[in-house]
Amino acid sequence: MTQASSQATVGGASIEAQAEAFRQNFERIRNAVGRLIVGHAEIIEGVIYGFVCGGHVLLEGVPGLGKTMLVRSLASAVDCEFSRIQFTPDLMPADITGTNIVTEEGGSRRFVFQKGPIFGNIVLADEVNRATPKTQSALLEAMQEGHVTVAGQTYPLTQPFFVLATQNPIEMEGTYPLPEAQLDRFLFKLDVQPSSVSELAQIFAQTTGTDMADQAAVTDGAGIMQMRNLAKQVPIAQHLLEYVARIVLATHPETDGSPSEVQRYVRYGSSPRGGQSIIRAAKVRALVEGRYNVSAGDIRAVATPALRHRVLLNFEGEAEGINTSHIIAAILDKIPDVPDAIKRL
Repeated sequence: MTQASSQATVGGASIEAQAEAFRQNFERIRNAVGRLIVGHAEIIEGVIYGFVCGGHVLLEGVPGLGKTMLVRSLASAVDCEFSRIQFTPDLMPADITGTNIVTEEGGSRRFVFQKGPIFGNIVLADEVNRATPKTQSALLEAMQEGHVTVAGQTYPLTQPFFVLATQNPIEMEGTYPLPEAQLDRFLFKLDVQPSSVSELAQIFAQTTGTDMADQAAVTDGAGIMQMRNLAKQVPIAQHLLEYVARIVLATHPETDGSPSEVQRYVRYGSSPRGGQSIIRAAKVRALVEGRYNVSAGDIRAVATPALRHRVLLNFEGEAEGINTSHIIAAILDKIPDVPDAIKRL
C-alpha cells in the first residue's frame, strides 16, 4: 500500500486503519466459529465471506456434518438473531414469511401481521430442495429483494440478512431441485466433505461429554454492516474487471476459445451475477489478506465457489459424473489474468 493510499480516508478514518480493523474483526469471527466447528476451515471462511458480502450461501453435504451447528455458532459469534426453517413438501409460503391473524381489542377486530421465521438476521433454510417451487419462490423474494410481501403489503427484513441453505446430494426422492434462477441468487455454493479420522475423534469428544460453554459474541450486526460497507469500496483495476468478464464468458460453450471441457460438457454458463459474486467476494478476501485492492489471486481464490452452481452440465457431462469444479479449474488454467496486449507493452 502506497503512502498516498494510506493517507486517504473513508468515513473519517484512514483506509489503512479501517482495513486492519476489518481483518481483525474477520479473524475474531473466524476463530469464534472455529472453536465450535471441528475442521472445515474453507467452509467456515466461505460462509463468513457470504455473510460479510451481503450474499447468501448454499451448503451441499450429507446429514450430520455440522451444518446446523455452523450457522448457529456464526449467529452467536456476531450477536444476531438466528432462525431455522425445516423445509418439507407440505411447507407453505406463509410458514416462511408470516401471515395476517385476527386479533380483538376493545371490542373490535383487526388484522395483525405475525412475522414468520424469515425475519431473522441469519436464517438456516434446512434441506431447501424438499419444499415445492411455490414455497421456494417465497424464499427467493426475500433473498433477492430484502423484503417479503403478504396480502399486498411489503415488510422489509432487518439487516444484516443472510440465508444459509442446505441440501442433501444423496437423497433425491421427494425433492424439488432448485431452479436455475434461485441457484443464481446464492453468492457461493460450498461442498461439505466428510471429516478425517482425527477430526471425527475430536467431534466425538466434544459432543459426547459435558455441554459446551456458550459462545461469546465478538461483534454485532452493526459491525457486520460496517465491514460490508467498507468491502464495497475496495477498488479493483479495469484489467481485473475484464479478467472476471473473460472467466464468466469462458463458462459458455459457444464462446470462442473456451476450454474443451466447457465445449464438451457444459449446457449453459454463468450469468453476470457470477462475475458480480466473484468481485464482491474478492474484495472481502483482499481486506482479509491485509490489502485495500483486489488482486488476480483474490479472484482465482473465490471463482470456484462463486461459479460451481452457475455452470450447468449437459447430458454427457451428467452421465460421466463431471464435477463443475473441475470445469472451472480448467477455465482458470486457460484464461490469463493479464491480456497478451498488456504483456507486450
